[in-house]
Amino acid sequence: MHKTLKKYGILLLCLLLLASCGQVMPTGKLEKAGLLVPDTVNDQVWGTKGYKGLLKIQSQYNVDVYYKEGMNSEMVVERAVKEFDQKGVNLIFGHGNEYAEYFNNISKKYPHIHFVSFNGNAKNENTTSLNFEAYAMGFFGGMVAGHVTKTETVGVLAAFEWQPEVEGFFEGANYINKNVNVEIQYVGNWDNEEKAIKLLDNLISKNADVVYPAGDGYNVPVIEKIKEKGLYAIGFISDQSDLGESVVLTSTVQHVDVLYEVVAEKFNKGELKSGNLSFDFQDEVISLGKFSPIVDEDFKKELNAAIEEYKKTGKLPNE
Repeated sequence: MHKTLKKYGILLLCLLLLASCGQVMPTGKLEKAGLLVPDTVNDQVWGTKGYKGLLKIQSQYNVDVYYKEGMNSEMVVERAVKEFDQKGVNLIFGHGNEYAEYFNNISKKYPHIHFVSFNGNAKNENTTSLNFEAYAMGFFGGMVAGHVTKTETVGVLAAFEWQPEVEGFFEGANYINKNVNVEIQYVGNWDNEEKAIKLLDNLISKNADVVYPAGDGYNVPVIEKIKEKGLYAIGFISDQSDLGESVVLTSTVQHVDVLYEVVAEKFNKGELKSGNLSFDFQDEVISLGKFSPIVDEDFKKELNAAIEEYKKTGKLPNE
């Protein structure tokens, strides 16, 4: 009987030690996470990537997560934030640059919540804006377009003039091909599919045989139209090689879902900084996608070497 009790005592001590060891490991700041998207999580591009990032957080930290679609005004965003707060959410992602200003106005009422937006200007202690350094990805995408073009004319269907990837694309195409003409059309919106298709017709009429549709809301239908015309595209935001390897030469990919994990980890450790944070190839959240067989091996080697050099030095080939 004494031996049995002794064994039991040792077992109990081991269990207590294990429990105390478990308590030494910090449980972290993250309680529940929320996602606001301006349109839908089913767009197969930007919104879908945010949703996948949210699911990765749910899986990695075993926390409840929530999302709301159609969050396209400050009034509906404030209502959603109030609802998330009632559910115990303390990390909210606003999946777009419009949320930066919304969160600047709302966040002071919720000091226990950290608000994360994209490509904006975060001003408060509990707000952070994640900014993709898109110039380089545009540059490398432009190099591909300038190398492959047969008509010496490539086109960009940009959403807005301020997009750094557009300037990067222009410079990259001209770096690799001094004779190339880069035609740029501005849709003025992320998802005006009808206008984007009309502007695509303009580019085609100007003899563009490679087009970069730099707008996540219209790039899929634009690439489908490019496919019909037997021309080439550079994908945007996602690896869009699944739309046709003979059409999509490569894609300029922003790994938003990976960035969500990075941010959640920093927040959970209490290390997420406020203000504007920038991410690029070096952070493994931007890359080029799968190459079409049309892109020759020698050029791919040259391009990949340039990307690796950029990761190491921060210098593009033209610098």
